[in-house]
Amino acid sequence: MAIETNAPEPVAGLDEAPRLQARNSAAFWAATGRSRGHEVIRRRGFLAVVGDERAGLRVLIQEPGLAADEVDEIVAMAGNAEGPVDAEDPFGATDLGALGLRHWQMPIMVRPAGPVAEPAMEVVRAETEADVHAAERAVIAGFELTRFEPHRGGELFPMALLEEPGVDVFVARLDGEVAGACVTVAANGFASHYWVGTPPAFRSRGVGRAVMLGSLAHLVGLPVTLTASRLGRPLYESLGFTAAAPSTWWSSQ
Repeated sequence: MAIETNAPEPVAGLDEAPRLQARNSAAFWAATGRSRGHEVIRRRGFLAVVGDERAGLRVLIQEPGLAADEVDEIVAMAGNAEGPVDAEDPFGATDLGALGLRHWQMPIMVRPAGPVAEPAMEVVRAETEADVHAAERAVIAGFELTRFEPHRGGELFPMALLEEPGVDVFVARLDGEVAGACVTVAANGFASHYWVGTPPAFRSRGVGRAVMLGSLAHLVGLPVTLTASRLGRPLYESLGFTAAAPSTWWSSQ
């Protein structure tokens, strides 16, 4: 079941990609915050999830350019954060230099609705605690999320996250082991991918492609967005994604 809000979003297009990515990221991180028991703060121009010393503060910019008081509030929250600080601006229009964080850009990519090929290995929705914990380990290793080490089962992806409307965790198995994972969120007529991760030991074996194909198979009727790393972009382009606009990311780590 997809997340519903007050008004449906139009069909995704390249010019709409920043706004659609912003809305979906907010839906995903709000769901993540609720499932972890963290505070979710909503403002006109941003959504923030105030986590603990390991999860930290996550800020999702929702409009192309924030008012001065909104930026001031984000700076104040960052100053009081118990852990790392991460901010995402799909519009690339808000100056968060006052946070004193490193920043970089990654492309927002869009794939139109349509069928996909079969994955070369087993890809399933994670439904058991064992699979969810394995997905966590794959993502932590794949993204080098040292903040979540040592691994605590259910911290990155609480089982309650699977109960959030529109949210699914997928795992790819290779030789009987969970070799990759991702999260998808369907909301308002489109979907997005998050945490597409493969541990170093399983790279260059087609795991990333498989987990993308397996998860996209459940989304063939929807346009899909994601934000791509430099290394991930060629894979996504081969799966029909097109770069639409740069998204600016800020991080203390």
